[in-house]
Amino acid sequence: MMKKILIIVIPVLLLSGCSSKDSFTVTGHISNPRQKSLVLNMVDVDRLIFIDSAKLGTNGSFKFRVKATGTDFYQIGYSDTDFITLIAGPGEKIRLTFKGLNTSGDYEVSGSKESEDVRVLDLRLAAGKVKLDSLRTLYVNLEGTESSEAERSRLEEEFTDVLQDLRKKNIEYIVTNPSSMASLKAVYQRIDENTYVLYDHRDLQYLKIVSDSLGRHYPRSRNVKALAEDLKKEMNEMVARQIRNIASNAPETVLNPNLLDVNGNRIALSSLRGKIVLLTFWSVDSRECLSENIQLKEFYKNYRNKGFEIYQINVDQNEERWKQAVSFEELPWISTREDDPQVLENVRLFNVQVLPTNYLFGRDGSIIATNLHGRSLQIKLNQLFNNPGGN
Repeated sequence: MMKKILIIVIPVLLLSGCSSKDSFTVTGHISNPRQKSLVLNMVDVDRLIFIDSAKLGTNGSFKFRVKATGTDFYQIGYSDTDFITLIAGPGEKIRLTFKGLNTSGDYEVSGSKESEDVRVLDLRLAAGKVKLDSLRTLYVNLEGTESSEAERSRLEEEFTDVLQDLRKKNIEYIVTNPSSMASLKAVYQRIDENTYVLYDHRDLQYLKIVSDSLGRHYPRSRNVKALAEDLKKEMNEMVARQIRNIASNAPETVLNPNLLDVNGNRIALSSLRGKIVLLTFWSVDSRECLSENIQLKEFYKNYRNKGFEIYQINVDQNEERWKQAVSFEELPWISTREDDPQVLENVRLFNVQVLPTNYLFGRDGSIIATNLHGRSLQIKLNQLFNNPGGN
């Protein structure tokens, strides 16, 4: 989901004369500061944008005034590894009080409910990590001892309980506050590098809840748009896993379209083994499909002689309109249609929800990607055909 953050320093002019309607302020105090200044960065998807730095007063006080056009995530602290996260927007007056030596430690925040919610989420996660680390240490120390199986099982159950409690609390927050930017934080929290708090595949429904709600409230937010893209990617991967699971547990013919092409020849998808094959579903009435066909013709021209094939299935009821479209558009690949347009068996088997939909098959006949379009498909094809070890 979330990528490693890169720090990009972009000078931002902070206008001292800007009104409270197009700016926010962050004031506060830090006890026993170990550095002379604090840094404020804005979180922009997978990078940090430097906003400003503030020197600490003799009593540890500080103040930031930031021009803002919308609500965004910010990090304030000594560095990009010692910080807290705020959610701030125009008109807000946020007050911070740091209590420890590190800015990432205990603190209080007022003037922003969403920032307070982030504080609670982060503190709960930190406490959960401490418990998990302790249980992990106890479990490792049991190795090589005569400890009972019951003791091991007890530690495993406690470990699972902590994970489940963290997950449950984040889900409760999301369901109660779907339009809060802090729900974006709840979605992306991690236990470690490879484990999200929302680790269950069923949790995609909560990503969708947050994505849909925030998309309506913050349609221009790059962070919200990134969530929508992540959700789309995860959904596509889930569908691909479902299809692969069906394929591995079903007769070979189930996910092997064997349809009549525009010339009346019956062609099975499996007959194309040894090639990279794009299985794509389309309709003459879909403007998006017609536009994509133009792009596909270019890809087909570039990679056909390298072992690329397109197996296209039309879902329209009218056979003549399909044939006319194939002829008029001069589609050079394998053009087929469902044997029974009333049933659309392959549409059902491949869980086609929107058009165009596609599946990319490797040379061994396995699905290697789903719903790659435009630039994404071009990049994938370039990787496959310019990598001797490609699928």
